[in-house]
Amino acid sequence: MSLYTFAKNVCAAIFYPKYKIKVEGKENVPDQGPVLICSNHISNYDPIVVGITAPRDIYFMAKEELFEKKALGWLLRKIHAFPVKRGMKDREALRKALGVLKDQNVLGLFPEGTRSKTGELKKGLAGAGFFALRSEATVIPCAIIGSYKSKEPLRVVYGKPVPMAELRERKASSQEVTDVIMGDIQKLLDHNR
Repeated sequence: MSLYTFAKNVCAAIFYPKYKIKVEGKENVPDQGPVLICSNHISNYDPIVVGITAPRDIYFMAKEELFEKKALGWLLRKIHAFPVKRGMKDREALRKALGVLKDQNVLGLFPEGTRSKTGELKKGLAGAGFFALRSEATVIPCAIIGSYKSKEPLRVVYGKPVPMAELRERKASSQEVTDVIMGDIQKLLDHNR
């Protein structure tokens, strides 16, 4: 058993009962091939929740500061996280993320770039659109609905793939593609609240 699988099982055993997690739409995530999962961001726990509810292993970008402590950096790399410098173009992180997709894996992103304090969806950064356009990935919108403090179940909804063919064909801008992805996340939030 890999460390990723072990960590996923341990986190699932803790998080599912604690937050009464309910998952919908897992069948929308393809069994194979490159996938880009784009989710809203309401808590530091979101990467764990997306990681344990998705049917496939996910690679996440994580802020570079988390890798400064050797032990934590080692662990994060073992569970498929890789560093990204925030607030600037990090070519190495971009290459690594595109490599994840080229190798037919799943890349998880939070296009807002930072947590929403209000729970309302904020404007997404162009990075999500960049990865969607520069790869053949199936783009799956994901909505985390509820609150980690509520007694209500936390719901994770995976939507149908974002139609990318026309956007790729007419060479839409990265920001335009991100806006389309964010629109699909908003629809999931609106329809499931």
